[in-house]
Amino acid sequence: MNIIEIRNLTKYYGKARGIVDVSFDVGAGEVFGFIGPNGAGKSTTIRTLLSLIRPTSGSAAIFGKDCITHAPEIAKDIGYLPSEVFYYDKMKVIDLLRYSASFYKKDCSKRIKELAERMDLDLKRRIDDLSFGNKKKVGIVQCLLHEPRLIILDEPTSGLDPLMQQTFFDLLREENRKGSTILLSSHVLIEVQRICSRVAIIKDGRIIRTEKMSELTENNYKKIRIETGRITDDSRFDLPGVSHLERKDALLSFFFKGNINLIMKRISEVEISNVWIEEPTLEEVFLHYYQKGEERA
Repeated sequence: MNIIEIRNLTKYYGKARGIVDVSFDVGAGEVFGFIGPNGAGKSTTIRTLLSLIRPTSGSAAIFGKDCITHAPEIAKDIGYLPSEVFYYDKMKVIDLLRYSASFYKKDCSKRIKELAERMDLDLKRRIDDLSFGNKKKVGIVQCLLHEPRLIILDEPTSGLDPLMQQTFFDLLREENRKGSTILLSSHVLIEVQRICSRVAIIKDGRIIRTEKMSELTENNYKKIRIETGRITDDSRFDLPGVSHLERKDALLSFFFKGNINLIMKRISEVEISNVWIEEPTLEEVFLHYYQKGEERA
């Protein structure tokens, strides 16, 4: 069962491109990553999905219901953390969270206290006295206080220190184990790599790849570095499956996709002093897709 279904979603701001023909699904209980740099279309996709803005064309459904027609009903089971949070400055944190909880037909007081303790958030302080990081904590508690079936996070960790980021991701894992589906949008690739099972890469408003995280980082490419005893003819490595061929002094590096035995045979023909074969990081894979303009998935 899919919790999110997006089909050919397109949004133009006048003549300016927002997103074009974006399509992907998020299954029940999945932690799905949505990655791309600022301006790629992540926030536009999410805001359109949440019916905060209207699409130019295409469709989106959550819980099997059209996102525009059933927007108020759907919203009751969604926790949303936008990339930037803005609040009434004069309110105390606890009053803001109680006001947020009033939209749901359940007692959230115990949950608010538990989440505030986990996030080290002082409920008695006024919003305008909080740092950017503490305002983000308020947003996280607000997002999770009603135990939503679907959690949508847009650049969630900006402003959080590393220890609090770890606490936040531990909290997300717990929510996922309890059954929540998570859509995590980020340009901080290590965040996506540490928690997501599948990922979509967006470039210039279009999805260029949707793949399992394990396949994206493990099965597709190898990162190979060769330390040569002397300068050699690098063109011998200009082969099918080789990309990002770079030399820095005696160190030659490249990505390889294909039969590893073939590239090892070519390496054996060169005088080398050392060789490393590694799995590329998600960031390296991501940059590869962006620079090479891979086919869309």
